[in-house]
Amino acid sequence: MGKVAIISDTNSGISAEYAKELGVFLVPMPFIVDGTENFENVSCSYEQFFDMLAEGKDVKTSQPAPHSLISIWDKVLKEYDEIVYIPMSSALSGSCSTAKSLALDYNGKVHVADNKRISITQMSSVIDALNLASQGLSAQEICDLLEKNAYDCSIYLAVNTLELLKKSGRVTSAGAAIATVLGIKPVLQIQGEKLDAYAKVRGMANAEKTMLEAAKKDLDTRFAGRNVRICTAYSGDIEPALEWQKTCQQYFGDDTIEMYKLPISICCHVGAGVKAVGILTKIGE
Repeated sequence: MGKVAIISDTNSGISAEYAKELGVFLVPMPFIVDGTENFENVSCSYEQFFDMLAEGKDVKTSQPAPHSLISIWDKVLKEYDEIVYIPMSSALSGSCSTAKSLALDYNGKVHVADNKRISITQMSSVIDALNLASQGLSAQEICDLLEKNAYDCSIYLAVNTLELLKKSGRVTSAGAAIATVLGIKPVLQIQGEKLDAYAKVRGMANAEKTMLEAAKKDLDTRFAGRNVRICTAYSGDIEPALEWQKTCQQYFGDDTIEMYKLPISICCHVGAGVKAVGILTKIGE
């Protein structure tokens, strides 16, 4: 069986350092600030981005240029026989369909998995793919399993504003209709596809409680008896995020729950102050 390389994009939240540790390859996702293209930790730091966001600068994202995909694929195929490329969900970006079109020129050596994920669930897919590759599965077999298990995950997140999500069209009509005035905190969910409404509550404390109860319900029903992992994510200031991580660890009685920073390419749509909890199923173990 040939060597299979795993490639993803930085919407997975995988840092360059973590990618090196895992042995995966990353395609950097560009973001635009007042018309200028940037890349996280290359032309703009995390702190600089949130300063610009607070100043009211116009932020948005775009797809990676086709040549950047082709370049990394060509480079990796000099060492590996096949590639599994795991981009962000096709429901949230056209980058997946672009990748599928480009892969047609690679005679079956590049397989693009559209498994409807982003952020921590996309990262989980990358780790699953690595495990499957280590077991000797082919790129096609790995891709098939990722897509078969696409919806076996769950994310709940509380955001301070829906304006950026409404602007970019990354939230459903129901999600966009949630009020954000008078201290109302929208709690959204991602069960595959776009972000959707889950609840609207007053204040972040109630939003946290709502997310924890929703995640617990999923653990007791959808994922009962499954091999799962819980993790948290945040955007912006790390201090309240550390408190959120501690709250989750205490609620679930699990001090192994880790916390991940949402990449700038996602923060362009959700803004600062996001708190999230995710349930990730494991395949290939």
